[in-house]
Amino acid sequence: MGRRPHHPQGNRVRSLTMAKQTNRNLKPATRVVTGGRRAEWTGAVVSPPVWRASTHLYESTAALEQGKKGNADGRFFYGRRGAPTQWALADALTEIEPGAAGTVLYPSGVAAIAGALMAVLKPGDVLLVTDNAYDPTRSMATGLLKRFGVEARFFDPLDIDGFPDTFCDRTRAVMLESPGSLTMEVCDIPALAAIARDKGAVSLIDNTWASSLGFTALEHGCDIAIMALTKHVGGHSDLMMGSASAAEPWHSRLRQTAQALGHVVSPDDAALAARGLRTMALRLKQGTESALRIATWLSARPEVARVLCPMLPGSPGHAIWERDFTGGCGLFSFLLADADDAARARFIDALELFGIGYSWGGFESLAIPFDPAPNRSASPWPPAGWAGDKALGIRLSIGLEDTDDLLADLERAFAAMEKR
Repeated sequence: MGRRPHHPQGNRVRSLTMAKQTNRNLKPATRVVTGGRRAEWTGAVVSPPVWRASTHLYESTAALEQGKKGNADGRFFYGRRGAPTQWALADALTEIEPGAAGTVLYPSGVAAIAGALMAVLKPGDVLLVTDNAYDPTRSMATGLLKRFGVEARFFDPLDIDGFPDTFCDRTRAVMLESPGSLTMEVCDIPALAAIARDKGAVSLIDNTWASSLGFTALEHGCDIAIMALTKHVGGHSDLMMGSASAAEPWHSRLRQTAQALGHVVSPDDAALAARGLRTMALRLKQGTESALRIATWLSARPEVARVLCPMLPGSPGHAIWERDFTGGCGLFSFLLADADDAARARFIDALELFGIGYSWGGFESLAIPFDPAPNRSASPWPPAGWAGDKALGIRLSIGLEDTDDLLADLERAFAAMEKR
């Protein structure tokens, strides 16, 4: 007869506590290597094996009944609650988010945003959404959540003075994103989160751009930190996954809501994400260095009206980025000067090393056109005072190719753009 794997609870709790105490004293780049690698989950190997299971077996009916009394990672129950492969990844993500009590995994980044918002909102509530939000976040706020009786209101993330006036007695949550994934505004997250807390609202942030390694969202005042693990954590453009990390009581609320919605991630994908996490610090460092060099080069090009790269001195938002962030990534944008749609298309189509596709954070470089103006509700695009009102945008995700090769590719694309 099959038996449930034996995990004495006393030994498990003691080893988990020791691991947490040890990891809290380590640097973030070390914690992405050590996090989640607990002996009771890995055995004699380096990484947790892939546990593929829908059914978890019990030793007796008494054990079956006892299993209903606990709900935490590390306790076998049923496949929807995961097994060591998923638990190890969630634990590692918690270790790199100071202040988090735990992390919940979701089958995509959008699922993480939806799950987190549904955990904190109810019919009749008002949700404030940053005007530079990721397009699926905007669509969710005005579509799915609206159908469930939640009212979404958009606000200018750079208008700190006007932010308190956007609240009403029904405002329950604020959805933040910094930098914006297209237009790269860096807002004052500590100030916005403090105002939200003063008003009794929960602050959630899509922290995918910097990840926990570049911006510790909970330490900067946010209540729930969301990431699309599809991007930097996976790192190889071969999986879909999201996460939300929080302190209590929000972690428990996230977990209960995710379980009620049946959210679960594949153990195979969890293993891929955990593997990607181990090298994320190095990939982010390389992507940041390459992006800075390319952004600097673009800023000197006559074809470019403006570079939107928070890491670049002189770029919009750089001062706040330098104050609050400890790292960046390879994602940034720029605006073309005196170009039309056809010229922008010629530029992107001429690129050989940059793929044309959504997403970012993988090992390969990508480029897409963007025009955010139609999706703005509370702030104009381009901002008032910027030259070239008709400037067209291109977003680049810088991968791990040699930077000189990428610069040569961009040079060829500019030459192609000028041809009629």
